[in-house]
Amino acid sequence: MIQVKALSVSYGRDVVLQGVDLHVRQGEWVLVTGPSGCGKSTLGRALTGLIPHAIAARMAGSVQVAGIETRERPLPELAQHVGMIFQNPASQLFHLHVADEVAFGLRNLGFDEQDVQSRTEWALQVTGLEPLRDHNPAQLSGGQKQCVAIACVLAMRPPVLVLDEPTASLDMPNTRRVLDTLKTLQTSLGMTILMIEHRLAAVMPYVDTVLLMDKGKIVRNGRSQDILADAHLRQTLGLRRPTESPLIAWNALVKAENGTQKTEPEKEAPLVLLENVSAGYQRKTIIQDVNLSIYPGEFVALVGDNGAGKSTLAQVVAGLKKPAAGRVTFRNRRPQPGLDVSMLFQNPADQVFTDSVDEEVRFGPENYGRFQSDYHQELLTETDLLHLRQRRPTAISVGQQQRTVLAACIALKPQLVILDEPTLGQDWGHLQRLMNYLQRLNERGTVILLISHDYKLVFRYARRAIFMENGRIKTDGVFAQKWEREQQNEIINA
Repeated sequence: MIQVKALSVSYGRDVVLQGVDLHVRQGEWVLVTGPSGCGKSTLGRALTGLIPHAIAARMAGSVQVAGIETRERPLPELAQHVGMIFQNPASQLFHLHVADEVAFGLRNLGFDEQDVQSRTEWALQVTGLEPLRDHNPAQLSGGQKQCVAIACVLAMRPPVLVLDEPTASLDMPNTRRVLDTLKTLQTSLGMTILMIEHRLAAVMPYVDTVLLMDKGKIVRNGRSQDILADAHLRQTLGLRRPTESPLIAWNALVKAENGTQKTEPEKEAPLVLLENVSAGYQRKTIIQDVNLSIYPGEFVALVGDNGAGKSTLAQVVAGLKKPAAGRVTFRNRRPQPGLDVSMLFQNPADQVFTDSVDEEVRFGPENYGRFQSDYHQELLTETDLLHLRQRRPTAISVGQQQRTVLAACIALKPQLVILDEPTLGQDWGHLQRLMNYLQRLNERGTVILLISHDYKLVFRYARRAIFMENGRIKTDGVFAQKWEREQQNEIINA
């Protein structure tokens, strides 16, 4: 179904893929993983024909999908045979209603309206989007947007499906729902699936083959139990050991400290204080009556399912969104975005604007007259960006963009750093290195607010847990001890 021979791809002088050979059988589910920047997303773009038809890149070699040579057929024709879900779902969405978004591809290809309606309804149902069918996709959470993008492609039912980190922004219920649906399509329709992922725990039970990439090449290709059992290989490529423990809902993992609420540090004023805060978009309320105190020295995890209001709350804390009601104070005044609080968004492309990685990281400090050469060098080193410092931020991988933006966020030494789903595009090696550095900054006094669906990440680093549901804080305290210690240790130490 997929036949790749001697594929090489370069952007300008940067060679991203080098002589890749790949054969995927019809109905096979292949997991592609490896370090950030190793060429996984570029391989996906070549399989869908975006390279060379729509992306400025030099391509050598042959790519055949469903018997079609991709360079010889136009994109509209290729789209009927191979669908792709991108790392940034917002780049695929443009309609004003979710249902119209899902139906667009079918209508564009001339499907009978009865088929359009039946397929649209099915796609909305299997992705859990039926309650959001009349919502504007632009006003949904990052995870909900990801579900919409997935529904759009599933409705088309192409024989080959390429997914680039489809679970990165999804909560566990939606992750399971999407993976179960893909498995049904694989078994009932013989769909061939190539999935690019760093979060392996949920995906591993579904896949047939694992393909490891490094430095633009395929370095291992085989059964998952054989490849990922190699501890040395995992450590070398920065991969996680998939856990065998069942993943449990957040509301069962977070409990109020002392059985009531979080204990406040004695005689210490909060760094950030939210009092009866409500906020949203246009006339839609997302968070309601939120009361929250964040204290100096804290490392806090904000968790909850997609659409719970986590990102909206983070933007209010960062001073990027004005509350519709209530009050937000930062040391008894309004927060100054960038100086007091820096926020890493879910999509790093929304935050890059200069011509080089080096310029991106130094822009804030130079603009405020606070540039320090030694600290700048430390940031580039700790975020593994030294070798990329002269590259354009728009020409590097999403994971590398994410690290660039994070370095820029902490370059001004803000008192509070907010990370909204920092796992996108990050292998565990890079992610662990970043989080260890942030932990050291936290020990020096920087407050960290981490928003993530990643169990392992929040268990390892956060010391306080806040669980949100339906726009409200339901529990503020610590991680529950009712979950068996062996299972916690498996996640933490994997």
